[in-house]
Amino acid sequence: MADFTTSNTTKSAVRKLADPLADVTAFDNLVQGVITNNPFQCTTYNAGGSDHPPVERTKQGYTARVFYQDADVNTVAVITARAPTIAAFTSVANHIVADAEIAAALGGTPIRDLDNEKYASTLKCHDANGEIYFVNFSREQVTLTSFSDEAIRNRVETWADTVPALA
Repeated sequence: MADFTTSNTTKSAVRKLADPLADVTAFDNLVQGVITNNPFQCTTYNAGGSDHPPVERTKQGYTARVFYQDADVNTVAVITARAPTIAAFTSVANHIVADAEIAAALGGTPIRDLDNEKYASTLKCHDANGEIYFVNFSREQVTLTSFSDEAIRNRVETWADTVPALA
């Protein structure tokens, strides 16, 4: 029986943040800043007959949490809503908090659980050496995946060292 042989070696690296990113605006500013400013020195490329920018967002998701407290300040219910965009996330969370019928049905006052909201976004990057790698952002960490050239990790790490929120 034939064995699988390694054709290349890819790596991943994780930077856990000392403190979660403050809110969805800080998160979006960070991700959009990478797309706009291209701090990893990525290059445009063509794949499958389509031109691609140096850095592109390939996936994102945002989770809002609203809990309901009764008169004794006990949590009586929790609603979690996952949305595909920040606009949808904000709209849905605001609708849930403002919906008096839901609050009455659940028997509590709605409160956004801002500390436990989740944000995630994946950026696809094309290195000048031809490698395609991914930088995954969450509220608690940044993960670099699918790279083999250590120079890529060094560029991402050097950039991250300049961003106070990524300490």
